[in-house]
Amino acid sequence: MLWKTLLLLLFYYSAHATVTHRWSRAMLFPSAQRFKRSSAAFLNPVLQNSLEDVVLLYEFLLAELDIDKGQRISIKDEELASLRKAAEFDTICNEIIPKSITEIRRLTSRLSSYPKALKKEDFERTVLTMVYTAYRAAQSRGHQKDTWAESFVNLYKALKHDLMFPYNKEPS
Repeated sequence: MLWKTLLLLLFYYSAHATVTHRWSRAMLFPSAQRFKRSSAAFLNPVLQNSLEDVVLLYEFLLAELDIDKGQRISIKDEELASLRKAAEFDTICNEIIPKSITEIRRLTSRLSSYPKALKKEDFERTVLTMVYTAYRAAQSRGHQKDTWAESFVNLYKALKHDLMFPYNKEPS
């Protein structure tokens, strides 16, 4: 059910018109603005450029992910993992999205005070962070489980607020 909800969120947002921002993406995902060591290009991939890309992302998530002890995320299905988009997915999941509870809390804090609707790449990365947080909550116990679950809920609230942003504007 979680995957269907996330797909619905991604699909809705890919159709949702975004506005330009004064804030930089670096404010939300600083890792996306670093140079990739193997080239002179910025490390800033975007997965969803079309409806087919959204469906492919859904397939990646349904194919089951493997998260090792070092918190590296990989796609278990070898055929899917060999696709070009899978390399971008790997980069986003392992180089850009936050993995520590501190970084995730920092992200949710920034999201709660973000003045505009998110760009699609920021929305996408926030959803993937939420997926990672759900995984960590499911694998944790006790107080850690509560901490990860709270972060998941905060990310959900931030995404819900973003989706409702055009409707929540107060008249000037």
